[in-house]
Amino acid sequence: MISLLCYSFFPKFHVLMINLGKINRLYVVAEFPFGFQLAASPDTHDDDELVTLSRELAPAETTTGTQLDVFVLTDNSGQLIATPQTPKIQQGEVKVLRAVGATHFGAFFDWGLENDLLVPANYQESPVSEGMNYVVYAFVEDATGRLLGATRLHRFFKETAPYLKVGDTVDALVFAKTDLGYKVLLDEKYLGLIFHSEALVPLNIGDSLPGVVKHIREDGKIDVSMQRQDQAGRDALQQAILDDLRAHGGLSTLTDKSPPDAIYKHFNVSKAAYKKALGALFKQRLIHIDKEKIRLIA
Repeated sequence: MISLLCYSFFPKFHVLMINLGKINRLYVVAEFPFGFQLAASPDTHDDDELVTLSRELAPAETTTGTQLDVFVLTDNSGQLIATPQTPKIQQGEVKVLRAVGATHFGAFFDWGLENDLLVPANYQESPVSEGMNYVVYAFVEDATGRLLGATRLHRFFKETAPYLKVGDTVDALVFAKTDLGYKVLLDEKYLGLIFHSEALVPLNIGDSLPGVVKHIREDGKIDVSMQRQDQAGRDALQQAILDDLRAHGGLSTLTDKSPPDAIYKHFNVSKAAYKKALGALFKQRLIHIDKEKIRLIA
């Protein structure tokens, strides 16, 4: 269901003890016909620190004094409300979500709750298309206190990483495609780029893959490769091939004639790197190669 969840402006009264956009363990401090009021402390009755849980969503045994783990969000008027449901994303997290609607002012994403998560137009990496998956960051907007999503990750993550160096392994999450290559979020902390020439297989928004820091530019921006290209990487691939052969009775049908995508799926390397590794193992007389199979030499 598309709604204008959190689209109105409201004061940031939630910052003291209750975490907006997160799971909170709260006490039931009052009961009314429409539902319950929750607070971080059983002694709190300040209206600015209360969260409303509707009777329809409350567990059957809920009563005054009960402790509940609930997700705290806001209604259309900006009041804090709670749900016992766990969303697909919480404040400060990055997840792949599906767009369920788009308007001129923003797009709406399915995050597992009745009301959809709003990603305003000014927080979008590119215009959102309904039905497509996107990498979304959930945050509370400082100026308005709204709980929102963003696909424009540059507003929240740096393009430099002082502690990364060439050769470091990273977890890469693809969040955008450009003329140069694929923009990726590294270890959920930094932004990097996989050039098209470094993409061993076609990538899609939301793909998660292992990567290696290939180059750090003068301005500190990070270029990422999908495979290690140093001697350590070549040695590791040769060992992985031998281990795979031993695990499968000494035989493999993944030869130097196999499709590149099949090779990448199995070893996360290019066909060229795989062929070189097979050649090195053959020269060491560790394997035998023919058109249909590879055999481990005992």
